[in-house]
Amino acid sequence: MENDELQKIWKSMGSEFNQKTKDELSLLLSSKVNSTIHNLLKITAISIFISIGLIVYLIITTINRPGDTLFLIDNLLLVFVTAVLLVFKFVSWYHLQTNKFNKPLNEWLKMRIDLLQKYFTGKRSNLYLVLIPVLYILLVLSIHVYFENKPFIEVIHSSESLIGLSVGVPIGLFVAFYSVRKIRKYQLKNLRFLQDLHKRINHLDES
Repeated sequence: MENDELQKIWKSMGSEFNQKTKDELSLLLSSKVNSTIHNLLKITAISIFISIGLIVYLIITTINRPGDTLFLIDNLLLVFVTAVLLVFKFVSWYHLQTNKFNKPLNEWLKMRIDLLQKYFTGKRSNLYLVLIPVLYILLVLSIHVYFENKPFIEVIHSSESLIGLSVGVPIGLFVAFYSVRKIRKYQLKNLRFLQDLHKRINHLDES
């Protein structure tokens, strides 16, 4: 399926490669690399802004509810995990930047591909399967308790709240997992496209 999609992309670009010199092809491939990396950077940037917004919300609500110990613990756990993930996102952003310095394009691209493979197919690539439910439940509890304007312990002992959470949480988790899987599929498609570009750049360098 992925290979079919790549073939469709290359076929749609076929006219761009016709009757071009080696230098022109090199520039075209470089442009495609930068465009694909830019798409990945946009996703990372959106994720960074969402994480910062979440941390700001958690800080504000924590300040407004200083006497609710369980609520504070819930928020502080969320702040800690989100802050750790935010650091990794900034590191990813830094390493994916399109500044090549004096490195050849194929060498620079190989470094980015190795980095993306580590993120998307490495040992920690499925960590989101654990993080999503944990973060989602903690966040739902934080929002629910804050806007109920009642103590945390009172909210979780309320039958109405428990019924609402038991209905809303599974639906929300389904949407969250579906969205993340769509994003990961898009990221993996870009990764495979970059791998294919790298092969073509190497072939061009050897010709």
